[in-house]
Amino acid sequence: FSLLLLDLEEYYFEQHTAYNVTRGSAKKRKIRGSFKVCSRSVIFDPEDFTEPILKGTKTVNFELEVWRKTEDVVQTLHQLHRASCLEKLGDQTAMITANLQSRLARTAFDFQSVAETPHMECTVEMVLPLVSNPGHVCVTNENLYFQPLNGYPEQVLQIKLHQVRRIYKRRHGLRPLGLEVFCSENDFCSDIYLKFYNTADRDEIYYFIATFLNHMTEHTAESYMLQWQRGHLSNYEYLLHLNNLADRSCNDLSQYPVFPWVVADYTSAQLLTNAATFRDLSKPVGALNKERLDRLLCRFRGMPEPRFMYGSHYSSPGYVLFYLVRVHMLCLQNGRFDHADRMFNIGETWKNCLEGATDFKELIPEFYGDDASFLENHLRLELGRRQNGSFVGDVHLPPWASARDFLQKHKMALESQYVSEHLHEWIDLVFGFKQRGSEAVGAHNFHPLTYEGGIDCDLEDPDQRVAMLTQILEFGQTPRQLFTTPHPQRIVARSPNITRSPSLTSPISELTPSSFEDLTEESRKLAWSNMGRLTPASRHKIHKAVTAITVSRDGASVFSTSRSTLKMFSKELKDFQRSVSFSNMALSSCLMLADVQMVVCSSWDNNYFYSIPYGRRQDTLMGHDDAVSKVLWSDDKLFTASWDSTVKVWRCEPHVLCGRKRSHFELLAELEHDAGQVNAIGLNPSGTLLASGCKDGAVTIWDTDAYRTLQQVDCHAATVHHVSFSPSRHVLSIGADSFMKVTDVQTGMVISSVKSDEELCFRWDGNSVLCGGQSGDLLLWDLMSNTVTARISAHSAVTAMWMNELRATVITGGEDGEVIYWKLHD
Repeated sequence: FSLLLLDLEEYYFEQHTAYNVTRGSAKKRKIRGSFKVCSRSVIFDPEDFTEPILKGTKTVNFELEVWRKTEDVVQTLHQLHRASCLEKLGDQTAMITANLQSRLARTAFDFQSVAETPHMECTVEMVLPLVSNPGHVCVTNENLYFQPLNGYPEQVLQIKLHQVRRIYKRRHGLRPLGLEVFCSENDFCSDIYLKFYNTADRDEIYYFIATFLNHMTEHTAESYMLQWQRGHLSNYEYLLHLNNLADRSCNDLSQYPVFPWVVADYTSAQLLTNAATFRDLSKPVGALNKERLDRLLCRFRGMPEPRFMYGSHYSSPGYVLFYLVRVHMLCLQNGRFDHADRMFNIGETWKNCLEGATDFKELIPEFYGDDASFLENHLRLELGRRQNGSFVGDVHLPPWASARDFLQKHKMALESQYVSEHLHEWIDLVFGFKQRGSEAVGAHNFHPLTYEGGIDCDLEDPDQRVAMLTQILEFGQTPRQLFTTPHPQRIVARSPNITRSPSLTSPISELTPSSFEDLTEESRKLAWSNMGRLTPASRHKIHKAVTAITVSRDGASVFSTSRSTLKMFSKELKDFQRSVSFSNMALSSCLMLADVQMVVCSSWDNNYFYSIPYGRRQDTLMGHDDAVSKVLWSDDKLFTASWDSTVKVWRCEPHVLCGRKRSHFELLAELEHDAGQVNAIGLNPSGTLLASGCKDGAVTIWDTDAYRTLQQVDCHAATVHHVSFSPSRHVLSIGADSFMKVTDVQTGMVISSVKSDEELCFRWDGNSVLCGGQSGDLLLWDLMSNTVTARISAHSAVTAMWMNELRATVITGGEDGEVIYWKLHD
């Protein structure tokens, strides 16, 4: 027996031990089994596996083992029979629902443990593919329990709360009633999916579990995106997480996880890695064939309102079962299989998706998993005979694969460099900004009935409501929109094994997954992994308040600035060496020009150049109408940011700065900011991009070759304190609004947002952030999980920071004027 024997929207209520009584020519025969009362049928499940399960309309005689229950069972069958005879489907559903709710109200969760404290109990349905099983849920201080009304498949299902790793709110039938619980990080099948009868009950249990689980990190689409971009998640894992966040579940066939076709060649003898092998991921399936698209557009333009582009969806229960027919018993199509020539066959299915007038389906996760059972007819189902006379058995695979290695090669294709470079385009279509609106129209994307919030799910007329929900369930639903701006591309290191050249003949099966990041020395990675073990090596009170720190290239000299003074100390801050005052105005930042032994200090009035060999001020640059907030140096160019709403770029020749004469500064560009005073600037490692942060919270990305704006993002609600590039193409900014935000340079999308204390300065490697602020602590943040992994006391507010990653050395300056030299504790 399986719940899949039930019809759609049918419930299994109760079971009784009974005998199926048959009369042959010789004598009466009694077969012992389980008599199951369901909302639209009765099913007899014999104990002898050689006997068939009975479910039908013919006359059958039963004897209950406990005869006193016969009258109650007959009364129940009369009620359900009356419901089935009602003319309107809505009336049938209402009467069956009333019967179900009455049964649930007469029962309660049988809680027997005295060691646990119950928090809440309510009625729910456990959602499984195609069916739901009603019962009671109970959550305690230790466990989540589900007790099915019918005791199937077991009396109580128990999940220990400390084992839960992920929990998601779900929409079920486009209504916010679902809750799904996972005890694993990356599996796409959950441990339980519950559908509640009202949203308040669902939310109360969700928040109780989420509050209890301090070990569980609640990830967002942006945090998963950051992990994927950096190569910490595979393409497969990232798509699974996006499906989960978009309400897709393997327990809900109308919202089954959707994966893209990535291979477009199912006829060659060998699977190659050239561009022709891969599907164009920037287009939906319906737009891959231009001739078919032109026909669809012609039909669309001549269609009355409401118009639609496609008459079928890319994911629906029928499509899922089409792929999984060899592992699922069917309750669709009245229990019969489809015509043999229409049964799932990979090559023919792809061809039909390209050419068919109504076929636009994508794939499911099983095509990139490890279980090949859906490709094989292990159950020896009689799937019919094709027109050519052959019987349908296992799935017919393309010439380049066997049943043993098809999934392996398909997975390698999904993780290939070409797909990694283009997967963000498909995400834009299915989960992103091209999912709806004018962008969807321009991309020839999908049907209005399938969008969340696009229709009224609470229609008063029960027949209209049932008809509408049936259409949604059968047609398919569009995933919840996760991104409203273009999705950034993955950071992919080019591999010599993979190219778009059509002449390449390397088989995908011979490739290994690409390296997705181009980081520096292993020692640098090791230093960051141990950054939580920083301890003070020495402390020195040298200023009234420290505003900036810089160190000479050889590490022999440390320079720090305060409200008016630049001071120089020897290595590890052991000996005070020099002190110089430039003006009565505060110094805001300092910069070491290592090649020419020069320190540049920015002030509220000027920029000052201090010569280390000569021990004096070498030059002054008066270039702004207000305070200079920050200076940077790259490739003989000086970048100065000011409260006068500009960043100015100057050319300064190093050999001129070394001389005794006053220098000539050539103004190369003036970058105007409409957002007000500029408080922070940062350069990417190659010096080709500049990020600037302003008083109103905006972060602007500039091209330093053409001196033009690439992106302007309203990141923060208050002043931006600090901005910095990662080794790749992300910008981290910290604002007075107590948020750290990561922005993708390519798209301008804020891909991570972390609420923190008011941090004033930081260093980061793209994954981890070491920052200090008003709290007086050094905090080590893991941006992948948005959690603090280490907290180190620095006593006063940290206002300045310098780091040598290779030597694992950090120097900080505080509001109290103390400079601390930090080293890793062995």
